[in-house]
Amino acid sequence: MIELKNLSKIYCTDTIETTALNELNLHIKKGSFIAIKGPSGCGKTTLLNIMGLMDKPSKGEMVIVGKNTAHLSEKERNRLRRKTIGFLFQKFNLIASLSVFENVELPLLYEKVDSATRREKVMTILKQLGMEARKDHFPHQLSGGQQQRVSLARCVINDPELILADEPTGNLDSRNGEEVMQRLKDLHKSGRTIVMVTHDDKYASYAEQIIHLNDGMIM
Repeated sequence: MIELKNLSKIYCTDTIETTALNELNLHIKKGSFIAIKGPSGCGKTTLLNIMGLMDKPSKGEMVIVGKNTAHLSEKERNRLRRKTIGFLFQKFNLIASLSVFENVELPLLYEKVDSATRREKVMTILKQLGMEARKDHFPHQLSGGQQQRVSLARCVINDPELILADEPTGNLDSRNGEEVMQRLKDLHKSGRTIVMVTHDDKYASYAEQIIHLNDGMIM
């Protein structure tokens, strides 16, 4: 699913050079559930952003679903990201001016799915997540747990092969955190590959493998 080859990410300013990721080599198999742990500033989110094609490495290569991303145009990267990857964020990243329905519908609009199919798919996933009655509400009218369920619905609406979760329980209480982790566990059982960044040992234990990062290197 994902292969990193001698991958590094270096940030440069006029006066300082910071190595966020240092010569990483990693192979993540299709259908696996990986947790990435490490102290703040160790490169976890940077690594997730590169895996999600939202950032590019300074050195090395990344192959995702058999495609070497170094050889892709920006248009091809965007297309691959929309078709292959779903994102789940700590801060939910819902669009405040859009309703629950419209937030979940958005990835389908990018893919030019017809309106009848869009409505059917959105209502189906909202019903599965217990958010059908909230379809016309806006993010500020929802609790944190409800917002994360909407974010999860948007994440999976295009049936992605890969789910990248950046501290998905970070803004939730324990009950809602457990619910989100159970949803991710169910998605993993259905065949999705999941890569999750977390600080919490309890939630990391849901994964099949834990990768520890420190100073941009796999320990």
